[in-house]
Amino acid sequence: MQPVPRGSSAATRLRELQAEVDQLREAVSSHAVVDQAIGMVIALGRVSPDVGWAVLKEVSQHTNVKLRSVAELVLVWGRTGQLPEEIRTALEDAVDRHGPVQLPGAPAAG
Repeated sequence: MQPVPRGSSAATRLRELQAEVDQLREAVSSHAVVDQAIGMVIALGRVSPDVGWAVLKEVSQHTNVKLRSVAELVLVWGRTGQLPEEIRTALEDAVDRHGPVQLPGAPAAG
């Protein structure tokens, strides 16, 4: 634990530490949401984890929607089947660009 700087009160330091803890909790929560959405992209798009991440990032950039929000929308889509048209189009395009992976031992497509 860091010492309380001179001129700072213990209450100020406590508020600073609480803000830091809150930010860390938000980061962990956000990471979990993004990881779950990557899992959906992996399963539904038949792509690798790296490609799943790239797809979500690309959708976020092309739609100007924060990555966490895109991930949340993908998770809602998994539960309800509803996805905003702009996100759906960007997601389909990104998966098409990256293409599904060939499963080991599976017959060649085409």
